[in-house]
Amino acid sequence: MNIIMNIKQLRTLKQVAEFLAGAAPLGMSPPTQTERYRWIAQTLRHFRYETLAKADKGLVIAYLCRISGYSRQQITRLIRRTLDQGHLRWQVIPRRGFVARYTDEDVRLLAEIDTLHDTPSGPAVKKLCERAFGTFGDTRFERLSGISVSHLYNLRKTKDYRSRRLTHVKTAAVQRPIGIRRKPEPQGRPGFIRIDTVHQGDQDGLKGLYHINAVDEITQFEVLVTVERISEQFLIPALEALLASFPFVILGFHADNGSEYINRRVAELLEKLRIELTKSRARHCNDNALAESKNGAVVRKLLGYAHIPQRYASLVNRFNQEHLVPYINYHRPCFFPETFTDDQGKQRKRYRYKHMMTPYDKLKSLPKAETFLKKGVTFKHLDAIAFTISDNEAARRLQAARHQLFETIFGRKKAG
Repeated sequence: MNIIMNIKQLRTLKQVAEFLAGAAPLGMSPPTQTERYRWIAQTLRHFRYETLAKADKGLVIAYLCRISGYSRQQITRLIRRTLDQGHLRWQVIPRRGFVARYTDEDVRLLAEIDTLHDTPSGPAVKKLCERAFGTFGDTRFERLSGISVSHLYNLRKTKDYRSRRLTHVKTAAVQRPIGIRRKPEPQGRPGFIRIDTVHQGDQDGLKGLYHINAVDEITQFEVLVTVERISEQFLIPALEALLASFPFVILGFHADNGSEYINRRVAELLEKLRIELTKSRARHCNDNALAESKNGAVVRKLLGYAHIPQRYASLVNRFNQEHLVPYINYHRPCFFPETFTDDQGKQRKRYRYKHMMTPYDKLKSLPKAETFLKKGVTFKHLDAIAFTISDNEAARRLQAARHQLFETIFGRKKAG
């Protein structure tokens, strides 16, 4: 029960201590908040609180807490206010401290404007309200003409507004990205291939066949597959055959952003084989540079730019598997880069003659190379392919097969 005490008997701090110990009971009478604040201020002045030692201040605080019923934190705040202001008064809180400035009618008008103008931005709505009142003299918008943009959005969150602006929107389909947009990180391991498509020309509105060129980043081991078209009907079986042609386990599959590779069917195939699918980043033209350089150095150099009709796709693909792929992997040397850091701290690549070798030799030179091979594939079997014939004999057979291929396609021999 709130009380006020007659403190005339408590003149000294000793008497206060005795009272707190329960040795000096005093008469009490119920106070009001104003009387309670006045009594606290009188007590502080009576004992000259600001001049007391720390222990005596604690005694006075305990006394005020006991009599007033306030917590120690509240008494501390009241003492600080008394010392700062020189007095302590009870401040009556108004019953309605924050009167709503905007009425339900304003919310209705806001909903009406948003409906008419298809929910424009906050600044646009504010300008419309200003024009409605100032330019066209509509007094209903007098209050809304002075509303702030931020508070306009607050009114849009009210229940009254939302009940007037019910809209039904169909659930939007979530588009999940296919593949990871980043550069592959093989870390010296074979099995991270770069893939690209080469189109063998158009003629009189007729499409030519397509080459699918895949190159391993570390060993430059390359597999070329030819198809009639790049639709799912031809592409999925071709990719399965391409992935099976590599002697080592495929871990990564990197392509540009072409839809022939970045689609659900290809993603499902790679997921089944536990192969990571990555795609080139925006404004990073070098992400797939290895495959694109091989397009020119191998595909265009050996097969040219001329239009080859789609009906010859199986014939060209047989030439690839029997002659072209063995030649470029086991008998055609290529440069391998050496990475170094320049004076500015930037990593650069240089190509030295001592690092020139065939892709197969590069594969064998890797540390623990046999651990990267597919199950059932051994270097003894691969050596039989690589060293059965010489490089010159492999090139001679390639040239003969190519001449025969072009004679079949074009009706004449194509110059080497």
